Amino acid sequence: MLHVDLDTIRLFLHVLAATVWVGGQLTLAALVAPLRAAGADVKVAANAFNKVAWPAFGVLLVTGVWNVMATAHRGPAFQHTLLVKYAFVIASGVTAYAHMRAQSRRAMAVYGALTGFTALGALFVGIWLTR
Repeated sequence: MLHVDLDTIRLFLHVLAATVWVGGQLTLAALVAPLRAAGADVKVAANAFNKVAWPAFGVLLVTGVWNVMATAHRGPAFQHTLLVKYAFVIASGVTAYAHMRAQSRRAMAVYGALTGFTALGALFVGIWLTR
């Protein structure tokens, strides 16, 4: 059996948090229309999700910094790609916060879509960085 080390724990926590942050957004987005059709208050579901999602985002930030510190120094291409990842992560957090604070359905839809897009972008670039 392989040995479980600190790198394994770090990566596990990062992937778990990404699963909650990104996967949860996709799942909740898919549930909005059925919840509305059933007469349920979508905000109740969104607020419950936020109680899990924001701590997951925090774990992503901490383990993301930890990942960068644990990674051997790489060349300029890696550094530029890492900056793209940072941009996606910041945009994901900012648009998620704006989505939470939005007052109109249109603003919620726009910020929700932007949050999903930027979260997926961060996930994609994160995988790209492992090459």
